[in-house]
Amino acid sequence: MKRIVIFASGSGTNAENLIKFFQNRDNVSVIHVLTNNPRAKVLQRCMKLGVKTTLFNKTDLIETNKVQDLLKLLNPDLIILAGFLWKIPENILKKFPNKIINIHPSLLPKYGGKGMYGKYVHEAVLRNKESRTGITVHYVNQNYDDGAILFQTHCFIDTLDNEEDIARKIHVLEMEHFPKVVESVLFPNG
Repeated sequence: MKRIVIFASGSGTNAENLIKFFQNRDNVSVIHVLTNNPRAKVLQRCMKLGVKTTLFNKTDLIETNKVQDLLKLLNPDLIILAGFLWKIPENILKKFPNKIINIHPSLLPKYGGKGMYGKYVHEAVLRNKESRTGITVHYVNQNYDDGAILFQTHCFIDTLDNEEDIARKIHVLEMEHFPKVVESVLFPNG
């Protein structure tokens, strides 16, 4: 059984999508969701879906080994950042090499880096009059949005699109492609 742990900070739609995608499988399961936000909607989604959650703070992640120790105990085959905004510390990266992936709402390397998430990405895409944008799934390394790219796909931007329109298009791409990419990472030979 392949074990997935998800880090999320917000609404949790990607986490919920992944949980449901793997829910009735006998070879893979989302076993735990960690969040740094006590008001994150992902907590309610997980409760409804019967997935255990852990709330942690910056001290737990960076100054102590609390999060690392929990991850060691959970022993995941893959750690997924799904709307998680903090940088993963070096000790966790070293403990789980090539086992941490992230989804980003742009075609990296464009519009990545610290502070580039959600609406800030979509605003930058509009400001620069891009004709398309998309999603990138990549491995996580010590720099924001800098790890090896696993998958990208795009959507076109219409001249009348605003930030909310782009967000909706990105959401559609995430819902359609992210679970399949995760599956291909877990089972590279099919």
